[in-house]
Amino acid sequence: MRPITQNPVHAPVTDGVDDATAERLAAALRCVTVSREDPAQTADAEFAALAAHLESSFPLVHAQLTLTCFGRSRLYRWDGADTGRVSAILLAHQDVVPVDDVQRWTHPPFGGVVDDEFIWGRGAIDDKSRVLAVLEAVEGALAAGIRPRHTVYLAFGHDEEVFGDGGAVRMAEHLRAEGVHAELLLDEGGVITDGVADGVDRPVASIMLGEKGYATVRLSVTETGGHSSMPGRQTAVGRLARAVARVQDNPMPLRLTPVITDMLARMRVALPERRRKLLELTGTRGLATLTGPLLTRILAAGPTTEALVRTTTAPTVISGGVKANVLPQSAEALVNFRILPGDSVAAVLAHCRRVIRDLGVAIDLVGPASEPSRVTGPGPAYELIAELATGIVPGIVTTTGIVPGATDSRHYDGLARTRCNFAPIVLTAADLARIHGTDERISRLNYARLIEFNRRLIERLAAPAPDHTGERR
Repeated sequence: MRPITQNPVHAPVTDGVDDATAERLAAALRCVTVSREDPAQTADAEFAALAAHLESSFPLVHAQLTLTCFGRSRLYRWDGADTGRVSAILLAHQDVVPVDDVQRWTHPPFGGVVDDEFIWGRGAIDDKSRVLAVLEAVEGALAAGIRPRHTVYLAFGHDEEVFGDGGAVRMAEHLRAEGVHAELLLDEGGVITDGVADGVDRPVASIMLGEKGYATVRLSVTETGGHSSMPGRQTAVGRLARAVARVQDNPMPLRLTPVITDMLARMRVALPERRRKLLELTGTRGLATLTGPLLTRILAAGPTTEALVRTTTAPTVISGGVKANVLPQSAEALVNFRILPGDSVAAVLAHCRRVIRDLGVAIDLVGPASEPSRVTGPGPAYELIAELATGIVPGIVTTTGIVPGATDSRHYDGLARTRCNFAPIVLTAADLARIHGTDERISRLNYARLIEFNRRLIERLAAPAPDHTGERR
């Protein structure tokens, strides 16, 4: 699948990748590049093995692009015909999350098994397939003598799953120091979902324009302790449990943000008539105040869509006590929040204090935190990504949105006019559950779509070819 052409007319992608292309991805999946919060626990040899594999598999990339390493993160500069401008920063990450229960996997999670339909392994979707797909596309372009009009950067982090401080942060700082400002920043986050959006009659390509913030709040209680036969009115565990319940039962307010309003407007053509009418009323001056709250409540009915209209609250860890007959002296819980644009980390902490209403519960921010990113406008770069996605998978509806999780692209805030988080792979609800879960895999067809999408993007960024007079067209 290496050759690339500059044919402006492209057919949909209907065939999967060949065995050689599949094997290059599979070999990358066999590298156990699990990132850890403690860098000393990260298997550096596995990242070195992946680096060696990339360099041997893509010789033209490593001969013609300039590579700068930041730890195990890799920043490539592909000089354009006009080096004074930057057209795109293409992001992906090499690291993966750990595997909980190996026995539940159909194939070993780091086996890199290839069959007639799928390429199996941790990182097959998140996110090694993007690393390899971008390199496949660039290698093919170089083989064909294609060069971008303006400079393109490829930025492949090594610690995205643990917030990117050693990789994306440093690469972004380097680009800022170089004065880089691109037209497009492209990263993971949105896909084409099939059968996931309730009531939508066709696949939906969600091209995200920003992401929610992130914060983890620790609730902790300290008591005297003692024998369980003589408890007071409440134990540390009981007091903590009440605080957790209050936080969970009193979430932050629902709110319809401009990007979600835009998302719904673009999806209107694929919705049933009753819902289309509701969206029309929402966009009508004078009636928006009536239908907006109703629409927001409808979105809040399910966890996937509730994340679009609320800063979400998720108690995730709770601990306390040492023995059934001993009153606990301490107890603590962790509550994770994904913060909607317009809210903030400070607002989350204030909300927790307000709803818990107990000075005996300490409320602290722990671990990494980030504010919601700026949401860029759709603009020409968004329209290009939407156009390419429709060419790869015809019949889809393309729309905007925000990433509910955290990606490396938040560290590149302000480095591009338009940010898009998107990959043109078609996933069902069951496929989405495999990401960070059991039996992660990517179909040969989806991998072909991903490579072809990047090839077509490079074609659109390519320098015009000379005409018969020797002039640039």
